[in-house]
Amino acid sequence: MAHLKLISGTANKALAEEIADYLGVSLAKAQISRFSDGEIYVQIDESVRGADVFLIQSLSSPVNDNIMELLVTLDALKRSSASSITVVVPYYAYARQDRKVLPRVPISAKLLADLITVAGADRIMSMDLHAGQIQGFFDIPVDHLYAAPIMLKYIKENIDTENLVIVSPDAGGVERARYYAKKLGCTIAIIDKRRPKPNVSEIMHIIGDVKDKTAVIVDDIVDTAGTLTNAAKALAKEGAKGVYACCSHPVLSGNAIEKINNSPIIELAVTNTITFSKPVPTDKIKVLSVGGIIGEAIRRVFHKESLSAIFE
Repeated sequence: MAHLKLISGTANKALAEEIADYLGVSLAKAQISRFSDGEIYVQIDESVRGADVFLIQSLSSPVNDNIMELLVTLDALKRSSASSITVVVPYYAYARQDRKVLPRVPISAKLLADLITVAGADRIMSMDLHAGQIQGFFDIPVDHLYAAPIMLKYIKENIDTENLVIVSPDAGGVERARYYAKKLGCTIAIIDKRRPKPNVSEIMHIIGDVKDKTAVIVDDIVDTAGTLTNAAKALAKEGAKGVYACCSHPVLSGNAIEKINNSPIIELAVTNTITFSKPVPTDKIKVLSVGGIIGEAIRRVFHKESLSAIFE
């Protein structure tokens, strides 16, 4: 019978160690380093022949370095006769480039899917993909995990849910907001947003009643925090008595932290799909761990059990 091996890339070692603790195993020994010209070197320091390998690598900044590290490690595992290789990508980069919105532009999310598959992955596991249809970009099984269980627990334990409204920051997030609202028994509101160019958003108006309510914005990615903080300001202007936010992937590039600190947001709950390179940079951010969810998903895949029960 095949045995389980966990291997971690360099992008999110802390989360990988937490997953290993949940499963009661140790991370497999591997060397991942750089040559002086930047080329990536990988050597797996223990046998993986016949093993079901789970390779954990978040594709956060530096995005392209982490993607190349993932691909090189995949190739090393494939050539080491692993029985199967499941790529665990807590944060899937390039997910916002999932369709052609202008002439002569790439569909980079599909390109990345092809690269991962050709490099040797037999299965992929990711959390809160920016667009669900990215699953169809792969010709291998995709396990789509959700941070909703821990976010809902956070909301119930930290926010007064008596007069609550769940807010989608754009039309694309309505399904997510509706799911949260159903679980919490509350209403939803939608931000009518325009994006004149990448990383720039303009709030037009709010669809729904937020006056005298506690608003919780739910999103999958916070990058420059422009959409999030503009939405928070619009909600406060429309009479919301308090504004909170939840997001799965805290990219937080540029001056995102400064924007959050200067916004009406009381607290932003994020997950550790992306690891902060230093202590959490502001008291307004609360980090929740998805190690248990990913660990349980890995356990169920390894034992060929259903994943859907995790999210019921």
